[in-house]
Amino acid sequence: MKYSHIPGTDIKISKLAIGGMSFGIPAVKTYRWILDEDQTDKMVQYALDLGINFFDTANVYGTGTSEEFIGKSLKKHQIPRDQVAIASKVYFNDGRLSKEAINREIDGTLKRLGTDYLDLYIIHRFDYDHPIEETMAALNNLIEEGKVRAIGASAMYGYQFQNMQHIAEKNGWHQFVAMENHYNLLYREDKRELIPICKQDGVMLMPYSPLAGGHLARPT
Repeated sequence: MKYSHIPGTDIKISKLAIGGMSFGIPAVKTYRWILDEDQTDKMVQYALDLGINFFDTANVYGTGTSEEFIGKSLKKHQIPRDQVAIASKVYFNDGRLSKEAINREIDGTLKRLGTDYLDLYIIHRFDYDHPIEETMAALNNLIEEGKVRAIGASAMYGYQFQNMQHIAEKNGWHQFVAMENHYNLLYREDKRELIPICKQDGVMLMPYSPLAGGHLARPT
């Protein structure tokens, strides 16, 4: 396994990450193809055996059970906390990215994962309803409080990402060091602006759906 580091930190991560969207208990009106607790545990153990130490989930995956299952599996296999990097997300919840929502959701995420901190906390989307200043200040406070080591963003326009970075820089707050963007051979729109912006500013890219939901893994 090849490894790297989250920019600006000493957090060691495998070049491949395990996405937690496929773990948990399926909720009504959402996807029904996710793995249960036993299957999740097997997947986590297999990943660890391969040298993968980077796990990426979200507060809404399996309505929170993805975080629970990953946390239980890591504890079951007695993996030292400093030997794995855990990322989770916030946005698809009441209050979106308001200060109140971010403070509430991080505590729920940490409790479900059974950890005192996240290595990377990602905003799942751009919030059109709350001021950028409110969101970036709240995220900065999480780092200052030790609940989060680094912050990232996901799935937005290049100008939105750059505006958020600008507000953080202007106020002396922590900036995003990672972008989890949609990218694969069938969807390459982010090559126009978002990816060049990230490369220019030294932001780590974490493409999701690299096999286009399995379309690129099927026989032609």
